Amino acid sequence: MDAHEVERARAQLALFVADVFASMPRKDQRVKGDCYLRGLMLDGRRKSIQPMAERLPDGNEQNLQQFVNQSTWDPVPVRRRIAERLVPLIGPDAWAVDDVSFPKDGEVSVAVAHQYCGALGKQANCQVAVSVHAVSDTASCPLQWRLFVPQEWAGDFGRRQKTGIPQEVGHREKWRLALDTLDELAGWGLVPPVVVADAGYGQNADFRDGLDGRGIGYVVAVRSDVTVHPHDAQPTTPVWSGNGRKPQPRYRHKPSSVSVLAAGRGRQAFTEVTWREGSRGPMRSHFLAVRVRPAGIRARRLAQAAATAGHGHWDGVLPEVTLLVEWPEGAEAPTDYWLSNLPADTPPAELVRLAKIRWRIEHDYRELKHGLGLDHFEGRSWTGWHHHITLVTAAHAFLTEQRLAPKADTADSPSTRSSTPSKTC
Repeated sequence: MDAHEVERARAQLALFVADVFASMPRKDQRVKGDCYLRGLMLDGRRKSIQPMAERLPDGNEQNLQQFVNQSTWDPVPVRRRIAERLVPLIGPDAWAVDDVSFPKDGEVSVAVAHQYCGALGKQANCQVAVSVHAVSDTASCPLQWRLFVPQEWAGDFGRRQKTGIPQEVGHREKWRLALDTLDELAGWGLVPPVVVADAGYGQNADFRDGLDGRGIGYVVAVRSDVTVHPHDAQPTTPVWSGNGRKPQPRYRHKPSSVSVLAAGRGRQAFTEVTWREGSRGPMRSHFLAVRVRPAGIRARRLAQAAATAGHGHWDGVLPEVTLLVEWPEGAEAPTDYWLSNLPADTPPAELVRLAKIRWRIEHDYRELKHGLGLDHFEGRSWTGWHHHITLVTAAHAFLTEQRLAPKADTADSPSTRSSTPSKTC
């Protein structure tokens, strides 16, 4: 936005700030929050504090530095209010679990480590955050964030103290952070219609089991080497000789990888599906949906633990899910794979639409990063990082509201608090 556009939106921004920042205890904090949001939305290559302060007529670098890096306001109630406003407005078809990386130099920024950096596509020095987004085909909004703390930071008292990592925060795997986030959002009264995720999460049997245990439907990507049994495969129990432990029920045939199973069906088994209208016309490809039983040691152990909980009996039967496979026109073999625990009668076209809906957060990440400076924060502390991320989320939410409902009523109106998804999107 240029300066004139920001000025035209000042009245609406003031209402937004009054509502979203209502949890901030002091008026001057809300004023600085308003200023910071305008700095994020104004045109400019860098969205770190110094250049933003220079562009703003009321910008004060020292005040903004204190507000972001030292002020004690809690970012969680701000994110909660953003989520409460945006979920009904967007009317999400799914929640997307994702993670985003922030390349960094040096070793002093909070939770920085040499790890896989998605922004660079290789191992590099970076921070990584896990996020959950409400997603439709027309909009998305981050609902909550978790900064990933690498194992090397767990016991590094010196770096933890310098960056202000809370004592109770330690290393936790990304898939666990994602489930923690879903639990926190449920505590806010927000429940996903379905969860979608890339193979970094979908590949993990514990993550899928965690969604199942919470009663959450999912459509998650997996790699081609995930192994499965056909849905009609039945385990058998070998006859016990009377010596040693009784044998456990087992499937008689080894599982096959999803790539082998899909290719074995042949291209003729795949059906053309159109899932949305793209900028260059209908988005379409060929897909196969088939019921399978995910295999592997971890999947088996999780199924057995669920079956025997409360002294139940394990019959060796693995849970059944839907495998969705894409074989694009012109490709020599299938290219993409997803697993879903949605009901068996879910139409393939709906599975495809949900599997592909993650495109929206990639689109909005470009705005969050390049337009609003998500990765421009130059501070080093836990507090500063979470404040900046929250303020960028607020700026993105405000712009999303303007796009979806530019003539909406005030922040306390039914249009932003209704539990019924908005049809404007």
